[in-house]
Amino acid sequence: MGLQSSFTKDLIEAGLDEVGRGCLAGPVVAAAVILPKDFQHELLNDSKKLTIKQRYLLREVIEKEAIAWKIAEVSNVKIDEINILNASILAMHLALDQLPITPELLLVDGNRFKKYKKIPHECIIQGDGKFYAIAAASVLAKTYRDDLMIQLHQQYPYYGWDTNAAYATKLHRKGIIEHGITSLHRTSFKLLDDENETLEIIFE
Repeated sequence: MGLQSSFTKDLIEAGLDEVGRGCLAGPVVAAAVILPKDFQHELLNDSKKLTIKQRYLLREVIEKEAIAWKIAEVSNVKIDEINILNASILAMHLALDQLPITPELLLVDGNRFKKYKKIPHECIIQGDGKFYAIAAASVLAKTYRDDLMIQLHQQYPYYGWDTNAAYATKLHRKGIIEHGITSLHRTSFKLLDDENETLEIIFE
């Protein structure tokens, strides 16, 4: 079954999704997207199921055809302070804060959310594979964060962020062992498999 264009017939709906919860460094990024009620696209799906080329193609379509969209991020410092779940929800709230149109219903990917103002919300597990608005938010958040990590790779070239986006790959962990951690790493996360490793913070 394909994705659904909307949850209701007449309410203004905003799709919400975040990217980067499991990363060892960098911010968590969220997007809020309001699409036309009749929006459809044969390629649009959960960003994890798309190729890089498809994601960037779809980003252009979404940015052009969405009624409104905004992106927000929450830093690794804030993630360490309030935990990744709260930071993910905060990023979604910050994206909603920026929308020029007030939605009447929020469609949230996942099963956890904190009420935003007085707007009702629906938590939808694997919602980015069920509703176009959530899938669109997934694509915008993913491409924005990937672009950011590629830029940060130029400053911190030892961790492979241009290809792993700061997830816990062997290359990323090898970089941590050999070069220490940066000011962008999430110190509340388990950065290495060996908890006895001493990590030195480097600032470049």
